[in-house]
Amino acid sequence: MSAGTSLVSVDFEIFGHVQGVCFRMHTEKEGLRLGLVGWVKNTSRGTVVGRVQGPAEAVEEMKVWLSKEGSPTSRISKAKFTNHKAIDEVEISGFKTRF
Repeated sequence: MSAGTSLVSVDFEIFGHVQGVCFRMHTEKEGLRLGLVGWVKNTSRGTVVGRVQGPAEAVEEMKVWLSKEGSPTSRISKAKFTNHKAIDEVEISGFKTRF
């Protein structure tokens, strides 16, 4: 992450048909494409949760992807974003799928 770039962190929860459709894999792939770090995992409630960190513009682009696109066969009904905050440096290494 380059110096002088505004870094942010945001947590997310995605609702809809988002499990069993490679949503986590595609989230990880999209996060890496955008140069973000973070993690993603399924919940027992049938949602997908995670955190992304990186340059503010890239995080905003990821939020749009999580809200509207997702994996090719997913059907997103709602995306909830919380704990949006500015950070001095990323707190996570790489982008991981958690189990």
